[in-house]
Amino acid sequence: MKPIAINIAEIYVPQALRKPVDSAKVTMLAESIAEKGQEAPILVRPDKGRYVLVSGLHRIEACKALGETTIIANVVQARKF
Repeated sequence: MKPIAINIAEIYVPQALRKPVDSAKVTMLAESIAEKGQEAPILVRPDKGRYVLVSGLHRIEACKALGETTIIANVVQARKF
């Protein structure tokens, strides 16, 4: 898998993954991303002209907190929730 940059606005978060985020974890990830860059890509699957999040909600929120508009992701083939 080759990681690619994806516009955060093109990522849909399914209801099954919409859980309360841990703000301390988001802050810690944001600090790490600001210092070292995004080390672990999120996982998304393609769906009707957009991407659906498979894994990485806290990383998305950390990138948003930093004002980023794109995120590094791996595109996978996954079953729908």
